Parts: sequence; structure tokens; C-alpha cells
Amino acid sequence: MTLLGRLALLFVLVPLLELALLVRLGQWVGFWPTIGLVLFTGVTGAWLARLEGLRALWRVRTELARGRIPAQAALDGVSILVGGAFLLTPGIVTDLAGFGLLFPPTRRWVQERVRRRLVEGIERGTIRMTVVGAPPWSAGSDFAGFGSGAADIVDAVVVDVVDPSNPEPPDRVLDADRSD
Repeated sequence: MTLLGRLALLFVLVPLLELALLVRLGQWVGFWPTIGLVLFTGVTGAWLARLEGLRALWRVRTELARGRIPAQAALDGVSILVGGAFLLTPGIVTDLAGFGLLFPPTRRWVQERVRRRLVEGIERGTIRMTVVGAPPWSAGSDFAGFGSGAADIVDAVVVDVVDPSNPEPPDRVLDADRSD
């Protein structure tokens, strides 16, 4: 099944499952307690997502201030954002998934599983990485490694010599980047 087919199935089956579980819960505990639970998980989830999101933002800033790439903190931020979106979506399954992404131990467990699946997919060749906006000869491009790669590298210093006796500019300007 293609990725689009899986997503379509997911977007149809998950809401149906959530609706069936909410109806079943409503029959078991009553209508108003079910509505209260949905509202409670939404408010609590938003509060927890804000708290964890600010903590992740602080870690990103700290890592950047130390001159490090904040990869784990940024991944935590994305996980918290997805978890918060799950918690704002009414339903039991999405609430469980959302709370799971907000708590650090389960968040790390999920991140490790996703990372492992991505690495396996890249190694098998079923997942390809493309760098958007990069020049065609850079890493991640289909054209990376094209050609000999032995281009001449010129290191030069430009010296602008002005003859004070001749105020006229030269006929030919060699430095196109000059702003004067």
C-alpha cells in the first residue's frame, strides 16, 4: 500500500475509532462526564504542551549559546508540538498518544523507534533525503559527486589603486562588487 493510501486509511479509521470509543465511554459513565473528560484532557494537554515546549525552547537556546547543534532539543520540540495537537483533538487514542509524546521517557522511546525506522528505510533505499534549496552539487542532491570535483581555488586580495592625478574612473571596472 502506498503512503497516500495509508494516510487516507489513517484519517478515516482513527476518527471512526475515536468516535466509537467516546460513544462507548459515554454509555458507560454518562454524557456529561465524557464531555468533561474531553475538555479536561484538552486543557491539561495544552498546559503540559506549553510547559514542555518552553523547556525544549530553553534547551535549544542553551545548546546554541554553547555553540552546539540542538538536534535533540529540536526533535523534542517537534514531538511536543505533535503531542499537543493530539491532545487538542478529542478522543481517547489521540489523548493517550499526546500524553505519551509530552512525557520525556515515552517521548524518547517513540523518537528512538522513529529514528530506527528512518535509518532502516534510508539503508534499504525506500527513503531518500533531499536538501531543498541547496545547489545541485551539494550533498543530498541527485547530482552530488558529478564531475571531477577538482576545481581551481583562487585565493586573492583585491587592492584598489587610485591615481590622485587622474580623477577620471577607469574605462573598465574589474571589481563588480564595489558599491562606490
